Amino acid sequence: MPTRARDRLLDTAERLFYANGIRSVGVERILAESGVGRASLYRHFPGKDDLVVAVLQRRDQAWRQWLREAVERLAPAPADRPLAVFDALAERFARDDFRGCAFINTIVETADPQSMAHLVADKHKRAVIAYVDGLLTGAGHEGHGPLAAQLVMLMDGAIVTALRERTPNAAKLARSTAAGLLSVSRDR
Repeated sequence: MPTRARDRLLDTAERLFYANGIRSVGVERILAESGVGRASLYRHFPGKDDLVVAVLQRRDQAWRQWLREAVERLAPAPADRPLAVFDALAERFARDDFRGCAFINTIVETADPQSMAHLVADKHKRAVIAYVDGLLTGAGHEGHGPLAAQLVMLMDGAIVTALRERTPNAAKLARSTAAGLLSVSRDR
């Protein structure tokens, strides 16, 4: 039973934090919507900050797995995969429950860059850069370290723009810009 309570807390907190923001969701609401008692919450998580970190760590794993699977589905050929990240994002942006990037949202909400939540969000972004770097390697791009960071910057910009405009078109625009960067990279 303890694992089920922990999972309910994580599921509820993740849904609420993503939909409403971390700061606007209190422990009372998480308890009420999860059906978990206060003692169980504090048995699993010493405080709200610990719950936030656990939610982000779990979401990191799930999001990166989703991205990997979507890219492989959309682009069976490794040469096409660096641009397929934008196609995957376009699918994500079209969902009714799209509310931006939980990690960008956390970085914006967290005032202290040394807080654990901020550090977990930063670690996620670095892992995404490493993943994109691996896609570039697989696609045959040389000297691609800075290029991976540029593509992730385009991804992040597309995420924020899609949230602002409420349209998946931002992914298409970012994809077009990325294609230009990849073309210049190949010509070097």
